[in-house]
Amino acid sequence: MSLAWRQEPERGSPAGVRAMIWVAESLGRPVARALLYPICFYFVLSSGAARRSVSRFRERVLGRPATWPELLRHFHVFASTILDRLYFLRAQLDPFDIQFQGLDVLDRELARGQGCVLLGAHLGSFEVLRAVGLFRRQLDIRILMDEQNAPMVRSLIQELNPAVAGTVIQVGGVETMLQVKECLDRGGIVGVMGDRVTQHDQTVACKFFGRDAQFPTGPIRLAQVTRAPVILFFGLYRGGNHYEVHLESFSLEATSAHDRRDRDVAQAVQRYADRLEEFCRRAPENWFNFYDFWNEYR
Repeated sequence: MSLAWRQEPERGSPAGVRAMIWVAESLGRPVARALLYPICFYFVLSSGAARRSVSRFRERVLGRPATWPELLRHFHVFASTILDRLYFLRAQLDPFDIQFQGLDVLDRELARGQGCVLLGAHLGSFEVLRAVGLFRRQLDIRILMDEQNAPMVRSLIQELNPAVAGTVIQVGGVETMLQVKECLDRGGIVGVMGDRVTQHDQTVACKFFGRDAQFPTGPIRLAQVTRAPVILFFGLYRGGNHYEVHLESFSLEATSAHDRRDRDVAQAVQRYADRLEEFCRRAPENWFNFYDFWNEYR
């Protein structure tokens, strides 16, 4: 996987998004969810590159070609998590059934008074974990991400909940590492996605569903530099109002020698890719990288 994802433009229009926000807030989630079906049908038909990429991904996971109903469901799962993001940003969590597995792992690290790095992926919803952490548990959470590729989403989040928008740390900024270190030093949490390369990243080739894909080394190097413990997380959407948040410890080798450090980073990124593959097999419709992840068709 290269910088291909940055070449994909934002889909939809501000007017259309605002109309869906009005429906969700005024008419309720069931009505808004019903409208997702024709919207998803349109995007399946009109988004040729995304449709082909999802189809190839599903074929590698399931070992057979994807059917049109499966593609429609895949897009619908993605749209459902985007819709639910609205409620999560508004701290409206009561309608949702959110199950946690491995929450004790996070509690154990935070009890030590040391911050930690949450290493996730574009698999399912990160917003569900951020919402629970911010609004139910009052945790200090900052998200390291590249907002420049999604200005419409950034502006809408700013409008819906400025406090949540303020928890984002822009990747590659002048003060990026300072903000990360400050958060970790006060016992906070820094969340980062490990499956997309930014323009500031080095990469390493990892086996992912039997083929080589480029994964960024930045998240692992960040944890090494800050000496922060790493916790893997995957927030899987399971249909209806159900979410599963999986948390598990992800140990890193403490190495000072430069040659061994690079080797340890490569091994750690491969272990991350292996866990990502496992969770993709559990919930393939939660895969939200709608582009050529293996960079084979460009």
